[in-house]
Amino acid sequence: MGEVLTTMKIMPESPDVDLEAIKSTIENSMPEGAKLHDIAEEPIAFGLVAIILNFITEDGEGGSEAVEEMVQDIEGVASIEITGVGRLM
Repeated sequence: MGEVLTTMKIMPESPDVDLEAIKSTIENSMPEGAKLHDIAEEPIAFGLVAIILNFITEDGEGGSEAVEEMVQDIEGVASIEITGVGRLM
């Protein structure tokens, strides 16, 4: 099986949420079988900034579900959206 790079957009509950705390929690809580590739910030509007998370998992059913559940449970996260999935060669 190959590997898959998944891009996730993480929206905080408000502009006042500590993005560094969310990023630190993600870095320290990646589930087994998932590897952190990159974390960046993307300005949205009116001071709201999204976190863009890129991570690598094995190609297979439910590959990103553990990461999705972990991120959704972080305090201050309002929503998540998978914005891209691509197979690594």
